[in-house]
Amino acid sequence: MMKRKWKIISAVVGALVVVGGGGFAYMLTRAPSPAKIADAGPTGQRINANGIFANYYPAAGAVPHPAILLLGGSEGGLGKDMQAAALLLQAQGFSTLQLAYHNAPGKPAKLKNIPLEDFTRGLDWLKKQPGVDASRLGIIGYSKGAEAGLLVAARTPGIRAAVLGMPSSVVWDGMSGENYLLGSFSSSWSANGKPLPHLAYKGQPDARGLMPVFENGLKELDKNPAAIIPVENFKGKLMLVCGEAEKLWPSCPMTDQIVARAAKAGGPQTVVLRYKDAGHGVMGAPFTDDAARANWSQMGGSKEGNAAARADSWPKIVAFLKTELGVAAPAQ
Repeated sequence: MMKRKWKIISAVVGALVVVGGGGFAYMLTRAPSPAKIADAGPTGQRINANGIFANYYPAAGAVPHPAILLLGGSEGGLGKDMQAAALLLQAQGFSTLQLAYHNAPGKPAKLKNIPLEDFTRGLDWLKKQPGVDASRLGIIGYSKGAEAGLLVAARTPGIRAAVLGMPSSVVWDGMSGENYLLGSFSSSWSANGKPLPHLAYKGQPDARGLMPVFENGLKELDKNPAAIIPVENFKGKLMLVCGEAEKLWPSCPMTDQIVARAAKAGGPQTVVLRYKDAGHGVMGAPFTDDAARANWSQMGGSKEGNAAARADSWPKIVAFLKTELGVAAPAQ
C-alpha cells in the first residue's frame, strides 16, 4: 500500500515540477535540488551577510525612497520571475530586497520551520539603507511567500502595504515527506525557535494535482483555528491577487477567507484582484517569453489567461503601492 501511494504521489508531483510549483517536488525527497540563484545584475547588489542572502535593487535618486521586501514561493533561492518584478519595482522608485529564505546558501534546504526572524531581519536591514525612508515599508509575496508575507505583516509594526498573490489564509505543514505521508510533524514557519500552529495536509492528489490535499486540510480548520493567520492584526492596506483556475492550492477560496476575517474582525481594507482564466501564475511581472507562459499555465489557467492577468494586475499593484507608500516620479 505504501509503495503504491509513493508511486501515485511521485507521478503527480513530478508533473508539477515547474516554476513556483517546483518546490512541492521535494516534499517526497531527502533533499531538494539546488534552487536557482539569479545574479543581481548591473543595477543590483548581492547581499550575503548577517544571516541575509538576497539581491538588493536600490532605487535611483537622492530623495528618500519607500522600500519593498520581495518574497518568492516554494521554488526557493532567488528566482528570475521575482527578479523581474524587483527590477520593475526599482525602476518605479521602490528600493527592493529580493530575499531568499530557503534552499539558498546559509538557509534551510527544505521549507519547514523557517524562522520568521529571517524576514524581520531583512526588513530591519532595509530600513538602514541609504536613501530608504524607513517609515514607508511594503511587502510583496506570492504562493508560500504570500503565506509568509501575511504572517510578517500581521506581526510586524510599520508595514504600510502588502501585496500577496496566490495567498494562504492559514499556516500549513512544513513541506516534507514525513508531513505529507506520516503526519503533521513540522510547520512551515517558526518564531522564537518554536513552530507556529499549522494545518495538516489531508488526503491524496487526484487528476487536478495537489488541490484536494489542501481542500481537505481546510475542511478541518475548525479543529485547529490557531493555524489561521490573524489578518486583523495588520495595520496597513492589503491587496490580494488570485486565479480561479488555480491547480496547485485553493488560493481564491483562501483569499475569500482572508477578506471575510478582515471584515469581521476589524482588519485592513482589502483590494482583491481575481482572474477567471488564470492559475498559480496569476501574479508577477508581465511575461516576456513563451516558455514562462507555458510553464506557469501547467498550474492552472491558459497561457493567454495568465499573461492577461499579469498584464492587468501589475500596473494596478504598482499604483496601489504608490498610493499607500508615496513615490515620486522616476528620474528621467
